[in-house]
Amino acid sequence: MSVGDPAPTRSGALAEVVRVFLKLGVIGFGGPAAHIAMMRDEVVRRRRWISDERFLDLLGMTNLIPGPNSTEMAIHLGYVRAGWPGLVLGGACFIGPAVVIVLVIAWLYVHYGTTPAARWVLYGILPVVIAVVAQAIWALGRAAVKGPLLAVVGLVVLGLALAGFNELALLFGGGAVVVLVRLTRRSTGSAAVLAAMLGLPGVALGQGAAVASGVAFGTLFLTFLKIGATLYGSGYVLLAFLRNDFVHRLGWLTDRQLLDAVAVGQVTPGPVFTTATFIGYVLAGGTGAILATVAIFLPSFVFVALSYPLLPRIRGSRGASAFLDGVNVAALGLMAAVTWQLARSAIVDVFTGALAVLAGVLLILRGVNSAWLIAGGAVAGVAYRLLLG
Repeated sequence: MSVGDPAPTRSGALAEVVRVFLKLGVIGFGGPAAHIAMMRDEVVRRRRWISDERFLDLLGMTNLIPGPNSTEMAIHLGYVRAGWPGLVLGGACFIGPAVVIVLVIAWLYVHYGTTPAARWVLYGILPVVIAVVAQAIWALGRAAVKGPLLAVVGLVVLGLALAGFNELALLFGGGAVVVLVRLTRRSTGSAAVLAAMLGLPGVALGQGAAVASGVAFGTLFLTFLKIGATLYGSGYVLLAFLRNDFVHRLGWLTDRQLLDAVAVGQVTPGPVFTTATFIGYVLAGGTGAILATVAIFLPSFVFVALSYPLLPRIRGSRGASAFLDGVNVAALGLMAAVTWQLARSAIVDVFTGALAVLAGVLLILRGVNSAWLIAGGAVAGVAYRLLLG
């Protein structure tokens, strides 16, 4: 089966897509790097839908288009396994559990003025997530690093990411460096493919007229659509976009409400973009939550559908293939940097350190499913906190 041809659409494959991504949507704590690691564990190591090399190509493409990377990986992988229905259901099932959880929290927040704490669960889960991500980076790195040049690019990106350099600049810079070095040895007509790969269409903006409690539904929808269509980077970049639009430009939220919304997106499983669900509910109830959620995730489905057919052309062109190789190792460098930063806040004492080590041993030596490891980490964290009183 070629890169451009999805697996035949059949009920068994589609049901498998639904099961896998519903599960990942429920256990997907830890942010995009952790989500990517869990997806690799499920679709490469355990189910063998695709190889590590192809998984890396899909990861590289998600890093080149705007939107939440892990959601776009779910959409890509759903398409690979079950065609167009898989594309839709893969993304929807990954997003769905988080949306439901965030809606419940938003309802409690609006009615009781508080966000329920989940730190007692995260205390045990996050050290396990560190082990899962570290193992995935190691395995993907062996497939991605095809020579000294790519190893150096990955390490440089890791260092620059830790120093605070812009993520998007590092991704495109890593790809450009590999292209320049390789094209000094051999020229190729790849400019058209690169231009097509990067020249994805934009989204037109407008204004709506329907209003609820002073919030224009059309403006709410189009603002989140703009964010979903243009945002690169981490949850911190999302925070900047949301603050500029909803606190400063529209004046619909306070800084405190915005921070509460981002905190909910970070402590619930699944993509952090479900922050939009929380904000939509706070501003305009259930209708606002639905509009905000659809708007911020819709561009991801469109961009994946547009970019996936380009993969065969990219791999068929030496220059474009070199660019994707550079983006792949740069993406791994960014994952490593995020993992290091997460580890500093996740491994805070002897207990969490022991959890991370134990999870790593069980994952590497016994091949335990990451879902069971995460569930075990949650139970261990809660039990330890209860014992401490």
